[in-house]
Amino acid sequence: MTDFEKELSAAKALVEKRLAEFFPGDGLQAAMRYSLLAGGKRIRPILAMKFCEAAGGAMEEALDFGCGVEMLHTYSLIHDDLPCMDNDDLRRGRPTNHKVYGECVATLAGDALQAAAFQTVLSAEGPWQEKGSFAPAVSAKILAEAAGEQGMCGGQYFDTIGDGKVLHTAEELTVINNKKTGALLRAACMMGVAASSGHRVVEERCFEAARVYATNVGLAFQIRDDMLDVIGSAEEFGKPIGSDASNRKSTYVTLLGLEECERRVLAYTERAKEALRACKWQGSTEFLCTLADAMTERKK
Repeated sequence: MTDFEKELSAAKALVEKRLAEFFPGDGLQAAMRYSLLAGGKRIRPILAMKFCEAAGGAMEEALDFGCGVEMLHTYSLIHDDLPCMDNDDLRRGRPTNHKVYGECVATLAGDALQAAAFQTVLSAEGPWQEKGSFAPAVSAKILAEAAGEQGMCGGQYFDTIGDGKVLHTAEELTVINNKKTGALLRAACMMGVAASSGHRVVEERCFEAARVYATNVGLAFQIRDDMLDVIGSAEEFGKPIGSDASNRKSTYVTLLGLEECERRVLAYTERAKEALRACKWQGSTEFLCTLADAMTERKK
């Protein structure tokens, strides 16, 4: 196991342990927990923690911020799988939430996770409490902007009304994905930078570098996702292969072809790493650069 893999595993374990402490009850909490603890890469909370570390904090200080992003991301997945949206039966190799609990409970579980996300962020404790920093409030604002009509929900809206219609350019698809996928990645990275403010005043260029990094990683991630929906394995991918085609969705693959998709994934990944190099950090960004490469080469 490489040093990067050890760091990734340790960060993910920290996230899984913390997430398991939320929603221990029955009823609606059980439905919330079912999707929240269904696994996944935990990229968003890991990004939050590692950006906090790069900006001069300890990664544990951004843990609850990252968990809040993961709760909001999970709510979006529950709703995305509903019959009124993508109508998916599987998520991460398991029946989707509405297949287990029914559409009504699944909808409420998503709604409750969205509220819990902000409660978690605003209740987070850290060194900023002694420094007079407003890191939780700043982070909640970042997350709200990423989640709303100018971010993830806006991207989902345009994705939904575009179903079955041909998008004339890949640029139109990029606008959608830059909101739908990129918004929460940007939020996670910028919230991680905010979490470091308990140690020092954070320069604006660190937030900007985090934003540019996340934007490019998000686009590379989405293009790779579209590619895997064509060339991936259902067993590794955790959901049916070809679902985009069966739902008549325009994707980067249908618009550009696999070869151009591969070229763009590499280009976006390089831009992400360049954004990190353009800023002076208090800690190392080596993990973040390697993570960008790993997401480019992923098989699931």
